[in-house]
Amino acid sequence: MVSSASFPESVGARLVRCLEAPARAARVADVRLGLGYTAVRLEDGRTGTAFTFRDEAPGGCSVFVGLRPLAGRPASDLVELLASTDPIEAGVGLACANALVNVDAPDLQPGDVLERLALGPEDDVGMVGCFGPLLEPVRRRARSLTIFERVTEATERLRPAAEAMVVLPRCSVALLTATSIINHTVDGLLRAAEGCREVVLLGASTPLVPEAFAGRRVTWLSGVVVVDGAGILQVVSEGGGMGQFGRRVRKVSRCGVPPTA
Repeated sequence: MVSSASFPESVGARLVRCLEAPARAARVADVRLGLGYTAVRLEDGRTGTAFTFRDEAPGGCSVFVGLRPLAGRPASDLVELLASTDPIEAGVGLACANALVNVDAPDLQPGDVLERLALGPEDDVGMVGCFGPLLEPVRRRARSLTIFERVTEATERLRPAAEAMVVLPRCSVALLTATSIINHTVDGLLRAAEGCREVVLLGASTPLVPEAFAGRRVTWLSGVVVVDGAGILQVVSEGGGMGQFGRRVRKVSRCGVPPTA
């Protein structure tokens, strides 16, 4: 299902290119495809996570029908799955990418990304993906908050995801789920958010690689660094997600603008 031409010039393709060398140098120790999240652990202990699109898994008893076995392979084999149109495979690719790059570094800012944003009463915020813990803090500080989710009809709280393409250009701040990398909608969302003052890619699926977003309007990458890989594997295997990750991860943010040479 993977083609090197699947998304030329896309964020996903750039991410694969950025990680080409480190991915060849690392090997995969363990892969867990949980109901909520996917986790990949490398032989040196680095661990990454990504959302599992379980509702889009194929029917039958096998939901992953690609490379086998996954453990023991070069990490590059899994990172290349980012190009797959199968969201289960692409999630494995993103989790492996995050294992490679989401590690402690001096430029990482600890804590919630809202601490980095100067939200005010003049701001209209568009949120793609419903991030529950952020809702009330954003509503208190901004003029408006519109949430886009995978719903077929608008509700009092949520708008269909397709409407984001129309509404984001009218927003001053965009908060975008990193799961959009997995289903290949991220590039369209970033184009729609080009006029926003702040564009944040967030969630436990976020790769902290500014170079993958060069030329795009991304001001912050907000994700996690796994500090207890074995614990994350257990949580994922038991169907848990961000609500159960707890102290097994650290929330961090990195400036989305690549450093100049």
